[in-house]
Amino acid sequence: MTAGISPEALRLALFGTPEPEPEVRRLEAGPLSAELIDGNLRNIRFHGVEVLRAISFVVRDKDWGTYAPVLHDLAIEEGEGRFAVRYRADCVGPSGERLVYEGRIAATPTRLVFEGEAVPEGDFLTNRCGFTVLHPIVGLAGTEVEVEQVDGRRVVARLPDLIDPAQPFKDMRAIRHTVAPGVRATCHMEGDAFEMEDQRNWSDASYKTYVRPLALPWPYVLPAGAPVRQRVTLDIAAEGAAPSSPRDDAPVTLTPGATRGRLPLFGLAIPPDQAAATRDAADELAALAPQTLLFHFDPTSGHGPAELAAFARLAGQGGECVLEYVVPCARPLDEEFSDLVRQVAAAGLRLDALAVSPAVDRRSTPPGSVWPPCPPLEEVYEAARRAFPTLRLGGGMFSYFTELNRKRPPVARLDYVTHCTCPIVHDADDRAVMQSLEALPFILRSARAFIGADMPYRIGPSTIGMRHNPYGARVMPNPERRRMPMAERDPRQDGLFAAAYLVGMAARLAEAGVESFTGAALTGPFGLLAEDAPGRRPVFHAARWLAGIGGAPAISVASADPARVLALAGATQAGDRVLLAANLTPQEQAVTLPFLGRAQLLDAAAVLGGAGPRPVDAGAGSFLLPAYAVLRLEG
Repeated sequence: MTAGISPEALRLALFGTPEPEPEVRRLEAGPLSAELIDGNLRNIRFHGVEVLRAISFVVRDKDWGTYAPVLHDLAIEEGEGRFAVRYRADCVGPSGERLVYEGRIAATPTRLVFEGEAVPEGDFLTNRCGFTVLHPIVGLAGTEVEVEQVDGRRVVARLPDLIDPAQPFKDMRAIRHTVAPGVRATCHMEGDAFEMEDQRNWSDASYKTYVRPLALPWPYVLPAGAPVRQRVTLDIAAEGAAPSSPRDDAPVTLTPGATRGRLPLFGLAIPPDQAAATRDAADELAALAPQTLLFHFDPTSGHGPAELAAFARLAGQGGECVLEYVVPCARPLDEEFSDLVRQVAAAGLRLDALAVSPAVDRRSTPPGSVWPPCPPLEEVYEAARRAFPTLRLGGGMFSYFTELNRKRPPVARLDYVTHCTCPIVHDADDRAVMQSLEALPFILRSARAFIGADMPYRIGPSTIGMRHNPYGARVMPNPERRRMPMAERDPRQDGLFAAAYLVGMAARLAEAGVESFTGAALTGPFGLLAEDAPGRRPVFHAARWLAGIGGAPAISVASADPARVLALAGATQAGDRVLLAANLTPQEQAVTLPFLGRAQLLDAAAVLGGAGPRPVDAGAGSFLLPAYAVLRLEG
């Protein structure tokens, strides 16, 4: 259906930008393979089985933004069971700060060595400069590893199953894990002190071993002329038959199961600066019909009566109305909440629920750091309950699971727990964003472990773009609309990619019985409507489908390959079943459907045609789902 379409137009439809992803060069040294992307290694495999997700030399600024290196003098050699790479990388910041480093990679069938050397021309301020190593999570979580520490001691331990809020391993020199029966991989790191963090906290699908412990001060200065030299060596020991990797071209079978619980309600976030634009798009809001409107209110950012009045003008146009209140905690709590009561009443704002979180918790407190002064959460929740005794009271974090995991709320005082997610905290390429969906089951299960199985659980505003940076002073500006970590404006919000991601996320949340999911705004950078011209973004249609089944009895759906296709299903009042299935990959996927019925397809052809989803024939029970397409099946 995309024949005759230029590559640029197709990329625009899929990703919201004509810019291609960085070039991927597949390198092979016998059974050992890796992908070279912007000077770093991804998808490192042995006989097709993933060993490491990445080895990267990373330079980050004082706000944890990642520099995009420009490579020079790139030389690649391949042949006779080996490969080698050399290059020079130039990192330039927005104020002209500059760091140049050299990368050297050499691989044989069972060994890979990656060396990096940076020599600052002038004093260089950074939060991190050096190697990160990513271990995958699926199949490895909870398994045994051997960790060699810098003093030479070897410790047998386990990778965390439930997500660790702190670093599971510190003072590391090497880590060994089992790749497959008879295959062991040892990753040896030199040049600085390394430690591991559980990146599932941020919805990354990896454990990350990185340079420079977080307990040390940051940002820090690399002195002019002082070299930074580091090396990572991967050794693979294999005995017996070669491991086999699962096929990634077999049809993906979607198997229905029991009806259990209800699908998440679908909500929209209403930031104060988008309230007027949302009201102007009242017809589109009505067409979407979300079950929840989530109003963000932060007095520490200057929000006051005018913002509450703007919310009140929207309150009659959605389902339940929830106020997300950032508590200043600058005066006695009863005084602050009494002021909020008066302002809400004066604005005429109807509320069904109130979620509260102290302002200081908008900033992350890493392990080993001193927690900022803050009233106990018990006191914050009790004051909120006294002020609004008839509303459902939510608590948790307005940032990410990371912060919730590190500061766990007293759930006995709450009616529900909430937090957000963002897939581009550390990495922003297409594959990494979709792989973040692998981490969601671990997040949801880990949260349940401390909030309880019966506590209502809501996922707050969660989009590809980053609405708030708890780790620095700002989200990253992105005027060139690149795929950039920590950026507020992500170009993929304009493309079909965002629709597939939204449905994939909803499918993961449905598996865990999440009560409510705020997956977008209506307008603005996280919006379902286009910013630069009138019209709906492709993700609008996916959101409307999700809102249409929000709260319906949930029918479990098992995907034979959730890395390629995810799906959720619900029962309608008329007794029909509605299935939404999303292709999470840039390749067409053959899908075996769980039932027959009327089908609509949201794909690149629909986006390019501008007409929205189109009817298709899925009567044979199997379907070819195009790249990043979403299928709605009813019957």
